[in-house]
Amino acid sequence: MASAVKANLEKVIALKADLVLVTALTDLQDIETLRKFGIKVEVFQSPKSFKEICSQFIRLGILIGKEEKARRIVLESEQKIKEISSGVKWKKKPRMFFQIGADPLFSVLPNTFMDDYINFFGAENIAKTLKRGSVSREFVIANNPDYIFIVTMGMVGNEEKEIWSRYSNLTASRKKQIHIIESDIACQPTPVTFVQTMEILKKMINE
Repeated sequence: MASAVKANLEKVIALKADLVLVTALTDLQDIETLRKFGIKVEVFQSPKSFKEICSQFIRLGILIGKEEKARRIVLESEQKIKEISSGVKWKKKPRMFFQIGADPLFSVLPNTFMDDYINFFGAENIAKTLKRGSVSREFVIANNPDYIFIVTMGMVGNEEKEIWSRYSNLTASRKKQIHIIESDIACQPTPVTFVQTMEILKKMINE
């Protein structure tokens, strides 16, 4: 049975692909099996920053013979990020909580590409000292973020927004700065989706 990290090797081999892209989570034995069948396999690590996203995108462009186009997209994305970032000004550096999922509660951590959403806006991640993403509501309340961004899909986001809104002692709650972001955009590590997420965040911040 195939899954996000376990490939259906028979189907992949039957497709006679010229190139297979895998993540670091893919079973090494599966990778070797594909290579034994003469299939080129390229491993992409999870990017830790926007810079790494761009590097990987260019690498992909080279692999599929689209290097020039990939470099153009990266350059355009870098320029847009600068424009978006410069369009937000703070009197005081705000504190942000990026929530991923709800049960359990997870925070975006430092040295991840999603942390760059916070960095590029000149804000502070309330989880900046954490090594593990799992957090409690008490942790969030104690760190009192100015903004809460809930990265999820469907009803879960609305439910979480309602829960956080009940905490009237939270700055984000008082200032109505609790927002929902679709995970299918924010969690996709490409230059284009990164820019799209930054544009969405800017609109939310400037509301």
